[in-house]
Amino acid sequence: MTSRFERITTYALLIAASAFALYPMGLILFSALQPDSVGGTGAFHFDNFQTAWRVGHFGRYMANSILVAVVVVVVSAILSSLAGYAFGTMKFRGSSALFYLLLLGLMVPSEAIVIPLYYDLRGMGLTDTYVALILPQIAQSLAFGVFWMRQYFRSVPSEIVEAARMDGAGHGRVLWSILLPMGRPAIITMVLLVLMWTWNEFLLPLVMLPTNEGLRTAPLGLSFFKGQYTEGTSLLAAGAVLVALPIVVFYIFAQRHFIRGMLEGSVKG
Repeated sequence: MTSRFERITTYALLIAASAFALYPMGLILFSALQPDSVGGTGAFHFDNFQTAWRVGHFGRYMANSILVAVVVVVVSAILSSLAGYAFGTMKFRGSSALFYLLLLGLMVPSEAIVIPLYYDLRGMGLTDTYVALILPQIAQSLAFGVFWMRQYFRSVPSEIVEAARMDGAGHGRVLWSILLPMGRPAIITMVLLVLMWTWNEFLLPLVMLPTNEGLRTAPLGLSFFKGQYTEGTSLLAAGAVLVALPIVVFYIFAQRHFIRGMLEGSVKG
């Protein structure tokens, strides 16, 4: 039985950890509401968000980020589900070697490959295009996605798959009609993580878009917004809030499935 001292200690630690995690976000939000000019008056300047959106061209940058994120997430989720199903439910020659070869993608940092990748894509005439943003991020996401979905498919009781096969279901029906609907928390967790990584990616757009300003993503546009259009930090903080807002909203709507998927993954992994 938990004693009163243990409960108080637990609550104190949780409150301290929450305050430590929320302090940077609260500070940015507070800065976004302050006057941007020196000597400005007033406590809350909500017009900073409108000014940052208009002056910083975040409408165009957000549209680029949404297009890149949607394509990367959809293609990565489909390919990861297909490959994870094969690795998790089928036995074929070389499957272990192929799987561990694929996992190398988790261990190689993007900083190590971005320069050779830039020269390769430049040689094919693909820099300053959406392709240069989308294809590398799909490749980066596949290593985690296949690993995550393979763990889910291996955790499904084999009796379910065997019963479906006895009823005449093929691999396609077993995957799309039975296993994927059952794995909604695992899929949403993977989608949310890939979405966050893709949305926050900064290095690839910085290197792959050397001249085409029209294709800048939101985080890259925020870095150029700094100091170029702002006198102080308020508009920059407002821009940071705008860039982070779509991911925060998506997480709020999906957090129940996300936490469930993370917990199941931690227990079964």
